[in-house]
Amino acid sequence: MAMHVTDVETLENYELKLTFNNGVTGVVDLSNALWGEMFEPLSDPLLFRQIRLDPELGTVSWPNGADLAPEFLYDLIQPISNMDQ
Repeated sequence: MAMHVTDVETLENYELKLTFNNGVTGVVDLSNALWGEMFEPLSDPLLFRQIRLDPELGTVSWPNGADLAPEFLYDLIQPISNMDQ
């Protein structure tokens, strides 16, 4: 099964709450991943919060064209238990 993001919610401090198609839900901290030409602009909290689910890519993307592979996001995820949701 190809990995893809099915739900996204922005949190504080460049964190995302993500759900994947295998049912795993957790938090990804991107504060250390916002470097390089495409990602440095996302250090602006207003732009970062403009994230959207991109069903064609199966991941998340931003208006400036930045996107992250779902496998990369999955490797960073800190799963949350059902009680924490």
